[in-house]
Amino acid sequence: MIVRTRLSGLRLLFVWDGSILQSVLPQLAFMALVSCVAVATHGRVLGEKIPLNATLLTPFGLTLAIFLGFRNSASFQRFDEGRHLWGALLIAVRSLMSQMLSALPDSAEHRPLARCLIALVHALRHELRGSEAGADLQRLLGPADAQRLQGRCQVSTTLLHELRERLSALNAAGRLSDARLWAMETQLAEIARAIGGCERIANTPIPFAYGVLLHRTVYTYCLLLPFGFVDATSFFTPLLCVFMGYTLIALEAVANEVAEPFGLAPNALALDALARNIERAVLDLCGLPLPPPLQPNARSQLT
Repeated sequence: MIVRTRLSGLRLLFVWDGSILQSVLPQLAFMALVSCVAVATHGRVLGEKIPLNATLLTPFGLTLAIFLGFRNSASFQRFDEGRHLWGALLIAVRSLMSQMLSALPDSAEHRPLARCLIALVHALRHELRGSEAGADLQRLLGPADAQRLQGRCQVSTTLLHELRERLSALNAAGRLSDARLWAMETQLAEIARAIGGCERIANTPIPFAYGVLLHRTVYTYCLLLPFGFVDATSFFTPLLCVFMGYTLIALEAVANEVAEPFGLAPNALALDALARNIERAVLDLCGLPLPPPLQPNARSQLT
């Protein structure tokens, strides 16, 4: 994810990193080529004039804009829910660690629980992205436990279960009261709820047919634009159509990126930075050395 300081005025017009322009340049170049062909042929294809004008294209464009608006709203809703789930995960992990420190002041008891909690967060990050969690698990739990967890399909859920078992064992040994165990169980349930919510978003994409319909409609409309405007705008047709095409094509591209909030696209959630932030919060509560924070590709200068 790319995060910038707030820009204004002309600087915002020429921003490059973090904009969707990089990914839609080939489509815009093709639109410029089609527009030039429309100008050169005066809106004819194989010698036949295409009977289009701005009046005919306007109602269709308004309908398409409304359709794109609903698509972007649905995509941002997924992004926003993912953001709230990771915020809830941070709160639950921090609260649980504070409760464990209060109930188990002996570092020999709470530090293994802290490492398990941090490993759970990193395992969830890897599961959502489909990446390999072995390096983080080995760093936090050691080679033996990392090898043991390697064959599990949901390492985060397994670690949550093991954390619950360890707390129950401490309760059975008299090291943890029933009231404190009940309070910690509330936070464990919040963590499980956050994991389940993230899995629901990751495993339930927007229906494919819905995206295909919008994609075909946007590109068909953009390719028809030059033939509808060439009589009225003449040599300005390429500039006008590329600008209008950029608006529609970029909106669709943004919707596709935001709809997958846990991916690696520039506009997805910064899971690496979020997971590191949770790790630092847990270690800070334990009084342990902190790893350096990760910034989600922050830039303040135009490049």
